[in-house]
Amino acid sequence: MVSRFSAWGRLSREPHLPLSLDAARVAAQIGAPSHRHGNGTATPAGAAHQPGLAFGNGRSYGDVCLNPGGPLWLTRGLNRFIHFDEETGRLSCEAGVLLRDIQRLTVPRGWMLPVCPGTQLVTVGGAIANDVHGKSHHSAGSFGDHVRQLQLVRTTGETITCGPDTQADWFAATVGGMGLTGVIVQAELQLRPVPGPWLTSQTLPYTSLDEFFQLSDASASTWEYSVSWIDCLSSKGRGLFMRGNHVDAGDRPLPRPRALTMPVQPPVSLVNGLSLRPFNWAYFNLHKGRTEPAIVHYEPFFYPLDNLLEWNRMYGPRGFYQYQSVVPVAQGRDAVQAMLQAISQSGEGSFLAVLKTFGNRAAPGMLSFPAPGVTLALDFPNRGERTLRLFQRLDAIVTEAGGRLYPAKDARMSRAMFESGYPRLPEFLPFRDPGISSAMSRRLMGA
Repeated sequence: MVSRFSAWGRLSREPHLPLSLDAARVAAQIGAPSHRHGNGTATPAGAAHQPGLAFGNGRSYGDVCLNPGGPLWLTRGLNRFIHFDEETGRLSCEAGVLLRDIQRLTVPRGWMLPVCPGTQLVTVGGAIANDVHGKSHHSAGSFGDHVRQLQLVRTTGETITCGPDTQADWFAATVGGMGLTGVIVQAELQLRPVPGPWLTSQTLPYTSLDEFFQLSDASASTWEYSVSWIDCLSSKGRGLFMRGNHVDAGDRPLPRPRALTMPVQPPVSLVNGLSLRPFNWAYFNLHKGRTEPAIVHYEPFFYPLDNLLEWNRMYGPRGFYQYQSVVPVAQGRDAVQAMLQAISQSGEGSFLAVLKTFGNRAAPGMLSFPAPGVTLALDFPNRGERTLRLFQRLDAIVTEAGGRLYPAKDARMSRAMFESGYPRLPEFLPFRDPGISSAMSRRLMGA
């Protein structure tokens, strides 16, 4: 049955052929007719001749998780915990398990994921395929740095077990490989010990990019987590720098958050010229005086938007783009300054603007996004050609600085920019599964 799917950016809603995967039958379900298995089962009629794609919880922003007109292999049913060793912090689980469910299982037992992206409503398979990162990159790297082993099922019928020390080439191709090397069905993760669910957190205002970099450098060795909100309409680069460390805060009562929902999609984007500048002014001034450290629960610290369900609806019927770049350290300040000036001059802008420095460490995947340098992430309402013209200006700045864009957030970068930003692409291509394709892979790799 044909169903329509969209990514988190809601730029389109395309027809797909969904198929829920069964852990006992994945190889048979995704295999081409010429690769029948012992039980004689093949891919469903009408989908067998088309490449497919694994789909987790749909939290990628662009087209990396979409395969319009073709099969989508739904992995949320692969949601079992297999084993958790409370002595070592090793967790084995299926790929459809949400990061939220891992945290809620393990934090009360003294363990936590070392790397948390901005939402915990992401599957383990999606976190690996996009090699997600978070506030701890400078101290803990990306998600793939903490995967000890994974199991990959190919449409050819082959099952590959790989890790950083076993079949390391397959592992490096799959971490950050955008789901193109096969379907990740299981993973073993190494968690980190924590004294409880609490962190000590501090928010410090800055009024220039120079101040941001000074705060980031000063925090790197003593604060495990750091990130900043930046007012993208301020050409000087004012913002709020947030940092945190785990703390033993005793037996405090746990918060009882009430999840709200964006109830309807407004007819126009709520992020517009009338709302953006006053919101950014108010947000900065409301928080700039609250500089004393505070004890906070890990969920609002790591996942501030998860209590506003369907928040992507606020961008209206045309959806939104996220533009996330990373540029090298030496060019970081000038490149970010140039991007902020281009955004300010364009009249476009974002409520959700994040600036952070990545650590100086090698990425675990051939196509992993994080690299030593500074990353800027912004959401933009889709205003058609006007928005795309701004992106062309930003592309030029990022390319000239020797940077790249994040495929998990992208919906429109050029093939030339992708190839220049990911020099290990030729090394990756031989590991692609011939029976897997996505809208992104066709746009950026031709198949």
